[in-house]
Amino acid sequence: MTTSSTTGTAAAAPAGRARLEDVAARVGVSVATVSRVANGRPGVAAEVRQAVMTAMDELGYARPDRPGAARGQVGVVIPDLVNPIFPAMAQAVSTLLARERYVPALCPLPGGGITEDEHVQMLLDHQVRGIVFVCAAHADTEADQERYARLRARGLPHVFVNGTRRPLTAPCVAVDDAAAVASAVRHLAALGHERVGLVVGPDRFVPNRLKEEGFRRALAEHLGVVEAAADHAVAVGMHTVEGGRAAADELLDRGCTGLVGVSDVMALGAVRAARSRGLRVPEDVSVTGFDDSPLMAHTDPPLTTLRQPVAEMAEAAVTALTAQLTGRPPALQEVLFDAELVVRGSTARAPRR
Repeated sequence: MTTSSTTGTAAAAPAGRARLEDVAARVGVSVATVSRVANGRPGVAAEVRQAVMTAMDELGYARPDRPGAARGQVGVVIPDLVNPIFPAMAQAVSTLLARERYVPALCPLPGGGITEDEHVQMLLDHQVRGIVFVCAAHADTEADQERYARLRARGLPHVFVNGTRRPLTAPCVAVDDAAAVASAVRHLAALGHERVGLVVGPDRFVPNRLKEEGFRRALAEHLGVVEAAADHAVAVGMHTVEGGRAAADELLDRGCTGLVGVSDVMALGAVRAARSRGLRVPEDVSVTGFDDSPLMAHTDPPLTTLRQPVAEMAEAAVTALTAQLTGRPPALQEVLFDAELVVRGSTARAPRR
């Protein structure tokens, strides 16, 4: 795991939204004392605890009414429920939030036509305590990032998972997309594949850009492919099985025997494209995916893929969020996790020419 960081100062919450600091100032105690009361922890005198709870009520700060009570809602915004990696990430994050006594509120997009901003507004209307954004609009280079600056300005804790753009407005947890795809190219090159292609989604999304950058560097390093020739090794499709199939068809037309999919879903589309031509996987064409979504070990053939460390990433995201929820200023930092290449039955030695 590697870490890169950008520092910044947290903006003060506007009037009307109480913070731990506001409660501490009202009672005349430390923020740490207020945090212990807010989280139901021992070590606070009964009269001080009561004074803190009274101040919370007066300032409109949500407080626990009984031991073990829920601390409030936390939104979990994900792109969709179709790509298996997103429900898997949402489940891991939600489980950890529940252990911390926060009620997860799942907000899948497009959500029946409901936009991300509309989801966020509904969460704010319900006094949500924080939000975890999983590859949401923060990963879209065409989306306005001012929405997150506004959340930060109002003091709402939030965390990004995958695809964060600069400058950072909140802590981010991400898989190292470029390095991961490079390892897939290295794997196929070691198997003797000389023509390797990338099945990738639209360039507007940060993870796709990072994966393509890693792919191009790996082509040059492991196969000696110059930049101009690398253009013919990349085909773009939508983030669906059908999109993967269409992009893979282009690469198969160009003679590729190794295909790197930027998601498991697109990789399965590549397998379908090969079979529709009467080609065998992996005897004629090798295919790799990305994510190691549930059931990828049980596809036909089992898919060689890059495993996102979902549990570890979810833990890092929830830890970053709960740090903010307990009154600590957020470190504007990106934490990168390595993906593991899981070799299964969809890759093999390149066919003899």
